[in-house]
Amino acid sequence: MLIIRSLITNIFFFTTMMIGCTIQLFLGLFPQKVTIYFWDKIMMPIALFWVHFFAGLKFEIRGKENIIPQKALYACKHESALETYSFTQFVPTITYIFKKELIFMPFFGWTQYFYGMIPVNRKGGASAMKHMLNEVKKKTDKGRPVVIFPEGTRCQPGTTKGYKSGILFLAENLDFPVVPVALNTGLFWAKNSFLRYPGTAVFEFLPAISPKGKTKEEFMTELQNAIETKCAELNKEAVEKYPYTARFLAK
Repeated sequence: MLIIRSLITNIFFFTTMMIGCTIQLFLGLFPQKVTIYFWDKIMMPIALFWVHFFAGLKFEIRGKENIIPQKALYACKHESALETYSFTQFVPTITYIFKKELIFMPFFGWTQYFYGMIPVNRKGGASAMKHMLNEVKKKTDKGRPVVIFPEGTRCQPGTTKGYKSGILFLAENLDFPVVPVALNTGLFWAKNSFLRYPGTAVFEFLPAISPKGKTKEEFMTELQNAIETKCAELNKEAVEKYPYTARFLAK
């Protein structure tokens, strides 16, 4: 049954995404707000409805009081493709920092460009950092908050590949608060997995932190501890409620 439900979910979800990406190629001729509205209010709600309807995967948002709609940076744990699809449903008009290579993906990558996401050359050194800062400032000046995955890649639940200091560079230069975001999505929509498991994917927004008055090590340690500690709590809660998810946790 799980395989059948996952198959149907994937067919409906990715078909919807492909149709949406195709439409957005034409919407790219219009002002960017048209693309943002289409993606946030029409396309993604439909695609995520299939995830809930067929796979039985629900979303729960905690810490809504910590969401800052403008002039903010979000440091989000990255376990699954699910957060890259769904984040705009919790913080409207938000945009992402992502690796430059993704923009060349047919349809989906092009759509990211039209949406206004920020591609970064991770091997570009100081020039890439300066470009990222300029692009983030342009987006935030237009009222769009920005989310960055500080580990730079997806990680298995219960693990981390180390937090990179790009988020600190942005926070210091823009003087923006950083909102840590913990989640447990990797327990239900695992990396490189065909299966979509039922349950409740939790996104928890934690109180904002600032680099002011802190060393690089102090800020990065505070950020990582906040996210990883809360992720561990969410993982434990999920395993207690859905015992089968224990297999996806790092041993």
